[in-house]
Amino acid sequence: MTATDPALTALANGWGALYLLHGRIEAHIERALQSGHDLSVREYSLLDVLSRQHDGEGGHLQMKQVADAVVLSQSATTRLVSRLEDRGLLSRYLCPTDRRGIYTNVSEAGLELLAQARPTNDTALREALDEAAGNPELAPLVAAVDAMNAPPAPRRP
Repeated sequence: MTATDPALTALANGWGALYLLHGRIEAHIERALQSGHDLSVREYSLLDVLSRQHDGEGGHLQMKQVADAVVLSQSATTRLVSRLEDRGLLSRYLCPTDRRGIYTNVSEAGLELLAQARPTNDTALREALDEAAGNPELAPLVAAVDAMNAPPAPRRP
């Protein structure tokens, strides 16, 4: 394949459209969360991921797992956790079975803020997707996102 190969060009164009869609969505949600709740998209994502932990087997995430879930490096995730901890939205504790492990829980204040911010996040996401659906280059990607959460079609007998 050469640099002008149509398959590579199509792939690059597809990636460019996906990157554009992501950027537009993130910027729209960022503005909504910042103005309404003084939260960044990354802070919201971290609170959301950590709020889904549970006391069952594998229910608490190690910092590497959290970093992977919010698509940040471990050091950036640690800094983000520290900022939210300073705001009283998170707390850290040592793993009871491995004193080297540190876990993070969302505080009651963090859960309350997350509950207030979730409708803002969801509305901003829908708005950004609806706006992007009007762009012919992005419309197929919006349709794919919408299809991922659609209930399964009924089976024909």
